[in-house]
Amino acid sequence: MVSKVAPLADAGWEPTHPSVPSVISVQNLVHRYENRTALNGVSFDVRSAELFGLLGPNGSGKTTLFRILSTLMIPTAGRAFVLGCDVAREASRLRNQIGVVFQAQSVDPKLTAYENLWHQGHLYGLRGGALKKRIQEILSRVGLADRGKERVETFSGGMQRRIELAKGLLHRPGVLLLDEPTTGLDPGARRDLWQYLQMLRDEEHVSVLVTTHLMEEAEKCDRLAIMNEGNLVALGTPAQLKTEIGGDVILLDAAKDAGSLAEQIRLHFHVAATVLGNQVRIERENGHHFVPDVVEALPGEIQAISVSKPSLEDVFIHRTGHKFWSESMDENSNSGEKRR
Repeated sequence: MVSKVAPLADAGWEPTHPSVPSVISVQNLVHRYENRTALNGVSFDVRSAELFGLLGPNGSGKTTLFRILSTLMIPTAGRAFVLGCDVAREASRLRNQIGVVFQAQSVDPKLTAYENLWHQGHLYGLRGGALKKRIQEILSRVGLADRGKERVETFSGGMQRRIELAKGLLHRPGVLLLDEPTTGLDPGARRDLWQYLQMLRDEEHVSVLVTTHLMEEAEKCDRLAIMNEGNLVALGTPAQLKTEIGGDVILLDAAKDAGSLAEQIRLHFHVAATVLGNQVRIERENGHHFVPDVVEALPGEIQAISVSKPSLEDVFIHRTGHKFWSESMDENSNSGEKRR
């Protein structure tokens, strides 16, 4: 069954520090681009020392939300607070308290790692011995203490991303915002980056908000806000969200017409069946027991069958009625307008 009502309540989750208020509070946020609504009344909180994910396909609104939280855009309506500052009204004050890592590269490849951080420090008013000490600390923290004098253009993609992180953390922010931080990285570099984000949360109590379109990355977050077409469709821990789906997920490849197959299943078994392209999707307890029954009842109608435990992709389908990615989304994946 598809639900388009309010997102899941996140009951059962206890913040790391219950007495500490939310470090990010998004309150009924709306943003419009001419005739298109990119955010449609989005609300959620991010807690202290939490690794929070914004998961959504292109066009879901997560990049627009990221730009608002990082003070680059003013929302059409609603309010957002980060570390107690109104992002629209107190942008200058807030910028000294947050770290931001954009999807596009911001390091200068012709400068050394040390020089990149030196210039970044000057932007935040750091000078002299204190800045030198902090650069050495942060280079050690990101595992590049012995590469500070080398030009960034000689670094691998993963190492360059670590310098981006170092820039964002140089002034000791309480909140770190990252937009698709693993774009272009190989699997090993992705793993290393996420291990570092978890260490920031656990050892330095930095609150991290990260946008992603990758399910395996979203699984690593403490909590998730799942976005679709400007709406917040689900909110909670990854494990909690998956428990919304009872039992197993069954996918049936139709031999002829998926719509006809879905209707026959509804009539024979009185269960909800969703058509996804040439597939029919069913949520069912003990799916392996149900499969022989449906095959016997509908001979020649089913070409292939899979049974699996619920995933975050299934949560998205359950909430929206369509797949996370579609052909139209893939065709427009490089469009800045669609990514908003």
